[in-house]
Amino acid sequence: MIRFFRQLYINNRFFQAVGAIVVIFMLTFFFPVLLPLPRLLFFGLLILLVIDIIRLFRVKKGMDGKRVTPEKLSNGDQNEILVQIHNHYPFSVLLRVIDEIPHQFQVRDHSYMLKLEPGKRETLEYFLRPVKRGEYSFGALNFFARTRLGLISRRFRFSQDKMVPVYPSFIQMRKYELMAISNRLVELGIKKIRKIGHNMEMESIKEYVVGDDYRTINWKATARKGDLMVNNYQDEKSQQVYSVIDKSRVMQMPFEGMSLLDYAINASLVISNIAVKKEDKAGLITFQHKIGTLIPASSRNKQMQLIMQALYNQKTAFKEADYSTLYAVVRRKITHRSLLLLYTNFETLSGMYRQLPYLKNLAKFHLLVVIFFKNTELDQLLTGKAQKTRDIYRKAIAEKLAYEKHLIMKELSNHGIQSILTAPQHLTVDTINKYLELKARGLI
Repeated sequence: MIRFFRQLYINNRFFQAVGAIVVIFMLTFFFPVLLPLPRLLFFGLLILLVIDIIRLFRVKKGMDGKRVTPEKLSNGDQNEILVQIHNHYPFSVLLRVIDEIPHQFQVRDHSYMLKLEPGKRETLEYFLRPVKRGEYSFGALNFFARTRLGLISRRFRFSQDKMVPVYPSFIQMRKYELMAISNRLVELGIKKIRKIGHNMEMESIKEYVVGDDYRTINWKATARKGDLMVNNYQDEKSQQVYSVIDKSRVMQMPFEGMSLLDYAINASLVISNIAVKKEDKAGLITFQHKIGTLIPASSRNKQMQLIMQALYNQKTAFKEADYSTLYAVVRRKITHRSLLLLYTNFETLSGMYRQLPYLKNLAKFHLLVVIFFKNTELDQLLTGKAQKTRDIYRKAIAEKLAYEKHLIMKELSNHGIQSILTAPQHLTVDTINKYLELKARGLI
């Protein structure tokens, strides 16, 4: 009996019918001749209510449902969620589907309405875009079924209390991986970099075809073969590529719901995977007031699993970054010249100057690329038209801040340090472009 009342919900249509009967009953004070009418309507409503209850509850398992989610969600991407529905009733039902999605999405009205014919199956599809890593708990999948009378609904609950972890963007990782393997990265905005010189390894000797560089002609092989032969080069392999992520409070600035730290984590996962696919070695360092994670560069099979798991667990203590500790650990732990992709954020020139001595020392022993972010929140102020004196001051400050970002790039370049100034949404593409450029130029 308790279960019956837990499943029974009275709909608005029933209360509307009762309200109409009450109004007619009130009219009988002025028109006594109508007195039998509300009584007939009341008993008729009770009969219809009983019929509705019997139809919905006589089938023990009237509805069946299931929520299908991935084993893990990809941070910052649209993740597909499926709701499978099966109607076991011998009649069509009007169904309201309410899925209790994790509280992190702050959505409290996530529901769908549909009509389901007897014995039919239906699959609903929707997408969720998480913006933070961690554990996301789904509640129950609720079905509220009603007949055409619509006086009551019967509730069914499925797929209760399921936890799904949110990992760094493995969807982006797979997308760029497929493009890299098929040499179609240009479709995603990745530039084709002309190879400079031959600071590469010779892979084989092949017959000359139109378009080959005549400087690669192998005259000895040509004399032996009788046809024009050229050397075929490939990029040098087994270079060490480290993603160095600043986890301090400067990386907590939000953009489209995600922090700069999460953008850096997603980009690190992608570039590490591409480096491994290019037969380089990928490693990871995270730091703030102290070193958080250090994974030595490697190209072994389980390296990407180690990097993904490490990136999933990254958190910040909202403290200042200690570049002196970073320099000391890099000098002690990384003995071979490596590519260091440093993800950080300098808002002012003075902030960069405080860390410049350590950046210069890192650049002496490794190829350092400092990656920092444009303040995209200033774009509206920069492009908008000033209407009041207050707007003029704001626009001037915005221009000063934007100009300082470019001064930071220039100052780093003056000290021989590579840099990337990018918007958060372009971070991954710009980082891949820089990596491919450096390999093409033979700098790593």
